[in-house]
Amino acid sequence: MPNVYMRAQETHDGHYVVAMCDETLLGKTLIEGNVKFKVSPEFYGEELVDVKICVEHLNKATIANMVGSTSVKTAMKAGFVHEQAVAYIEGHPHAQWVRL
Repeated sequence: MPNVYMRAQETHDGHYVVAMCDETLLGKTLIEGNVKFKVSPEFYGEELVDVKICVEHLNKATIANMVGSTSVKTAMKAGFVHEQAVAYIEGHPHAQWVRL
């Protein structure tokens, strides 16, 4: 299974936030029109993990953010993201969701 960068953390107000990004995107800034999207290690983490571990964390998540083909496809295959909810920044897929 492929690996992606992932950070999972609980917020002070009880949310469980999962951020995932593809290995090749960490540290880059993607630009699309007026949008500048920084794929920072501070947000997405600095630890490469197997996508199966990411799915386990997505099951607990109340907020999720992912960028890159591997990360977004993993969330789609697991039923967390619909293809029509995916945006593209510089050709890279990006999705985010909040569980209410």
